[in-house]
Amino acid sequence: MTSTTDAPASATRRRAGAWALIAAAILAIGAGSAAMLAAGEWTERDALDPASVGPTGTRALAEVLRGQGVEVTVARDRTTAERALAAGGATLVITDTAPLDDATLRDIAGAAADVVLVDPRSRDLRLLLGAQSAGIGDGADAEPGCALPDAERSGTIVPGAVFTAPSGVTACYPSGDGYGLLLAETDAGRIVALDARELFSNAGLAEDGNAALAAHLLGRNDEVVWYLPALGDGALPDTAPSLGELTPDWVTPAIVVLLASASAAMLWRGRRFGPLVAETLPVTVRASETTEGRARLYARARDAVHAADQLRMGTLDRLARTLGLGPAAAAPEIADAAAARLGIDRARVRGILMDDLPADDGELVALADALENLETAVRDAVRPERNPQ
Repeated sequence: MTSTTDAPASATRRRAGAWALIAAAILAIGAGSAAMLAAGEWTERDALDPASVGPTGTRALAEVLRGQGVEVTVARDRTTAERALAAGGATLVITDTAPLDDATLRDIAGAAADVVLVDPRSRDLRLLLGAQSAGIGDGADAEPGCALPDAERSGTIVPGAVFTAPSGVTACYPSGDGYGLLLAETDAGRIVALDARELFSNAGLAEDGNAALAAHLLGRNDEVVWYLPALGDGALPDTAPSLGELTPDWVTPAIVVLLASASAAMLWRGRRFGPLVAETLPVTVRASETTEGRARLYARARDAVHAADQLRMGTLDRLARTLGLGPAAAAPEIADAAAARLGIDRARVRGILMDDLPADDGELVALADALENLETAVRDAVRPERNPQ
């Protein structure tokens, strides 16, 4: 009699346990996906972000400015930036301008007293300074080489990207085929362009005269508006339709019904663990959507030189690690080491890693292939030495 009564109860417990395991697996997958999306968003917003304490963030510089009595306002969209600039007399620090069209860039720059482009693209240089990109510096310490007091008081720096010097523009820190800093006077103040991805970062701020130069350039006015453009801030026409626009109208209700049914089934058949605890989660954007959006913007802007610089910097970092040169190795040193390892012409390798500037998308693709082939050849040449048979 006892065995007959216990059998149904045992089967019920097994079914309840199975449903509980399924519910736990679904929750674990959802939590893992949310964590991955949040991590992707943080990585995207890390570079030159004044709220980031990572090595590529600029939290240290923001705190230095606040310590000097400068109010630092972080604007993550165009509306916030325009509201902060409305009072006038502020310094506008603007990072990657890829989301902005030409008219929006001119308007937002015209609302500020001083403008500091810390990651200038070829379009920015052309519109605001009449200059062009000139590749990457030679990796050595550069003296100011100009009569700009801010640069003279700061001393030497190691420029990253360099630019041409049009007439009427003050050019400082000569390096390679260009200059590391450009400054143009305007009726309202001045416009400054420099590659600050390393100079103003948390990791590089304490080196050479980086901190002094940053304080002089950004601390001239009582307020700094640090603008990190969002993907929707510009007005680029004819953009590709989003995934939501391509999705049929019935898909969303169907997903809602399926989710509601699954939730009801879990509540009905699952084991009770106690009352639910509500937790507020941040809104996240899929990393793939962000990457695709930026890719479309770069393609529309036809900025092959800026894209080539990004490819080269990544290749140089990986080659430095492969060749055992360390993170402080300069581009010429890495290029010469790669040429020596492969036994090929040094000028050819320097052309791939530093000097050749693509004029269109076709040349950019060719450069990308050359970078990949060079990196593969160096890795294959080093591997036998590190893994002897």
